[in-house]
Amino acid sequence: MSVQASSPLLGMPKCHAAHEETFYMHCRAAYLTVFRSSLTNISSKEQLCRVLQQAGRNPSQATLNKYWTPITSKLNFDDFCEILKKEMPTEENELRRAFRKMDINGDGYISHSELEKVLTSKGEKMSPEEVNAIFSLADTNKDGKLEYAEFCRLLVSTAEQCQTAALERLEADAKLKRQNFGNQTDSPAKSLASAAVLQPPEPPRQESEKKDSRSSSRPSSARSRRSSLSNSITMTAGGSGGNKLAEPTALQEWNQSFVKGGFFLEEDGTISSLQYRLHLPQTTSVYLTIQPLHMSQKQEKPSSWMMVDTALFVVSASESHEESTLVCFTEARDKETCGWKGELCAGTYYLLPFTTGCRLRKRTRRSASKSVQLVNRTDTGELDLTREFREVLSEIFEVIDLDGDGLLSLEEYNFFELRTSGEKCDEEAWAVCKENFDTRKNQLTRQGFMELNLMEAGERNGDPADLWVTLEAMGYNRSLEMVEACPFQIEVHCEGNQPSVQPVSLEAGPRMLNVALEKSITARGEARALRGQDNILMYTHKGEHRISSLISNKTDQKVTVHVNNEQSKNCCSNRGMSVFAVEVPARTKAVCQHVLALNERQDWTYSCVESIIPCQ
Repeated sequence: MSVQASSPLLGMPKCHAAHEETFYMHCRAAYLTVFRSSLTNISSKEQLCRVLQQAGRNPSQATLNKYWTPITSKLNFDDFCEILKKEMPTEENELRRAFRKMDINGDGYISHSELEKVLTSKGEKMSPEEVNAIFSLADTNKDGKLEYAEFCRLLVSTAEQCQTAALERLEADAKLKRQNFGNQTDSPAKSLASAAVLQPPEPPRQESEKKDSRSSSRPSSARSRRSSLSNSITMTAGGSGGNKLAEPTALQEWNQSFVKGGFFLEEDGTISSLQYRLHLPQTTSVYLTIQPLHMSQKQEKPSSWMMVDTALFVVSASESHEESTLVCFTEARDKETCGWKGELCAGTYYLLPFTTGCRLRKRTRRSASKSVQLVNRTDTGELDLTREFREVLSEIFEVIDLDGDGLLSLEEYNFFELRTSGEKCDEEAWAVCKENFDTRKNQLTRQGFMELNLMEAGERNGDPADLWVTLEAMGYNRSLEMVEACPFQIEVHCEGNQPSVQPVSLEAGPRMLNVALEKSITARGEARALRGQDNILMYTHKGEHRISSLISNKTDQKVTVHVNNEQSKNCCSNRGMSVFAVEVPARTKAVCQHVLALNERQDWTYSCVESIIPCQ
């Protein structure tokens, strides 16, 4: 299915795009109630609180502290949208349940003393004055009792009214829409949805208007047009066909090393994975591939992560990671396999897995459905793992069994422990594991891994809280679907000698990957200066199946670039929005976006307009 020019978010199915469009409009409406422009940053915790309240949220101090930490100096509109995706509005039923716990006699009312006792002693404690203020507003008939069902209804209704009023203000103020939604020109008033997503052509200017264009009194959005750059690329279905991955002849006679791993979505939306150290004893021809991992348990049912794009960057290993240089990266593709073949000199390299994030991203959190049961009791009353949980544990075992030998070494188990608990298992604790659980060759078997998780469930008397922490860290939701992770496999074939591939966790790994990514775009991409801005360059790299862009700021000042993808068709951006802004500090580079086809069986068009946002 293609995404038409009027779609507000690239890469969304039609029904989902409609939901995202509505969500995005609510975000903008709330933001513009507090700020004059969606390009204005949130500069304080108080502003964050105000704008969240305008979006129908009721943030606690704990919630505000989670997003506004001691080192936070500002948040932009994109950050605000991400926060709203994570912080869902409080529902009326949730409020009623909370109040019902305070209603000791169950008559539907709460006395002033009952409310004060709870609010001043539990959770985020309120002062007696704050409790009095709440009660005086809610106790309409002044009888000293709060009818909490009506109060909850009014509270939710007030939040909804705030959102409605914000939308109405946004729709009525055409000037704000022109200022904040991509240099739109004067046009008749339209409905909120159409005005927000359509970019009407600029009407021809009269001679007098051309003269006025030199005046400094012209709106900043109009001035920024002179520093804009448009780029349109049409990609054929299935890639250009000029760089299709082909195996070397007699590949089965080459030496091979195989290793597994996974991409994992973090809470802040970033993607993490292990890195790998490749050692070649002598110069040789090499064939590298990476692809999503086929699960043996999932053969009958295609896995969602099989559509996630993967790539591998190869950098030289040096004592100083600062001096690591990009050697090559996989770009040729055959279905879900991405590969590279060529000659590598003897030495040590780092393999850095990469995915754009176009198809692996945080999902909007809805009201939690009923969780799948993880543990139960047998007929004899003993604790046991459910069939569904055992199947998922078997999948996890397959992912963390990095060398694929069917056993977990201490090193492999520790990568799992660091991922799920942030701690390592030492030699003494590992010896205890080997004594109590099924092992072979001093390594944990699949059955032993099951027994270990059963023991953890037993330690909490069947409480699955810790088990869910593990599952969510591995990318599973409460329905036991892997939605925030993508397991992958890497194969290294060498013609002349046996390659050695070892998983590592480098502190500098993410930075090394970012530098390699930037170098790949600047080395292969076309550079174009923004009009009138010779020191601000846009690099656009058109790969076989991916388009990536980068902004290079060679000036001595920070610049903000407004990016508009609304005219793109049948493609998805890792940014998750078709209109966004990128800040680039002085004398630095920043990856702007990655774009993939939504439906690879159809042609797709990347159409992007980048504009400098004038300093306020």
